[in-house]
Amino acid sequence: MDAAFERAVLAQLLAIPPGQVSTYGTLAALAGYPRHARHVGKLLGNAPAGSGWPWFRVLSGSGKVARPGTAEADYQILLLEEDGVEVGAGGRVNLKRYGWLAQFFIPKS
Repeated sequence: MDAAFERAVLAQLLAIPPGQVSTYGTLAALAGYPRHARHVGKLLGNAPAGSGWPWFRVLSGSGKVARPGTAEADYQILLLEEDGVEVGAGGRVNLKRYGWLAQFFIPKS
């Protein structure tokens, strides 16, 4: 990943307001790198300790935390709940309710 990608994704990540979430794919698209969701996940997974990045506000496209049932997922759920986001069964968040810019990226049903 190059520095321009990292800066663009980080700018979008830092724009997610408390109490809202986004998806890896949405961040990639907003950063100008559509179809690079996995790269966003890798970048966030390698966030420097103590960076202050709100990585926990980023979920899969289905609204689930990464690696459910692990200590990392439990920690992400804890941080989301402290942030005011309700996390349901299986580590799923209602993207229509909590999704940042959801009106642009979540299909209406």
